[in-house]
Amino acid sequence: MSTTRPVSPVTLVTGGSRGIGAATCVRLAGAGHDVALSYVRDAEAAERTAEAVRAAGARCVTVRADTAEEADVDRLFDVAAERLGPVTGLVNNAGVSGPLGRLADADTDVLRRVLDVNVLGALLCCRRAAQVMTPRGTGAIVNVSSAAATLGSPGDYVHYAASKAALDALTVGLAKELGPDGIRVNAVAPGITDTDMHAAMGAPDRAAQAAPGIPLRRPGAPDEIAAAIAWLLSPDASYTTGTVLRVAGGR
Repeated sequence: MSTTRPVSPVTLVTGGSRGIGAATCVRLAGAGHDVALSYVRDAEAAERTAEAVRAAGARCVTVRADTAEEADVDRLFDVAAERLGPVTGLVNNAGVSGPLGRLADADTDVLRRVLDVNVLGALLCCRRAAQVMTPRGTGAIVNVSSAAATLGSPGDYVHYAASKAALDALTVGLAKELGPDGIRVNAVAPGITDTDMHAAMGAPDRAAQAAPGIPLRRPGAPDEIAAAIAWLLSPDASYTTGTVLRVAGGR
């Protein structure tokens, strides 16, 4: 009787220590994925997520990496491959917004950081994923965009919305480029979701306060966004590519 462990998908989730990223890691573990997750600062949160992934029966490795840095991205993919096996899936979840406010009041350093992480970081990760997936003729990428990409987010973070619109363009273009190589590229565009991101922006009650303006009259939960991401990575979405799936409660 063979005791060989079945080969599991290996999915890399950037910004996987908290919020949507953490929920995605646990959801994917339940679906049979081994998971590599990156984090920038909170090692304890990353390890809590890793423990939840392992409790779900999957393998997990955590890697401190700033996705805006090319060397960190290369190391992230290398460690994932060395510890878990070839990366078959990528979730570009790492993102920053900076404080809420009008563009006229935004610091240049904030604008640069938002573009570096949300756009350059996603490009670097997508490029490396394409390099490792193309020779195998299979793979799936999910970019975590935002409903802000089409709403514009005036008065809150126009710069963040612009960065997510760039991510949507990346998704559509890369899907067409990599489709012939057997690689699917999609995005999920969450609406306002109940995570600690709002506290980091200086508005901890923002999700609850936004509820009256959402047709479903509530913010989303991280697990609801994770479910959409997991579906796009799954065989059930085998004919889905170049799609930005809006999960925004009707906004």
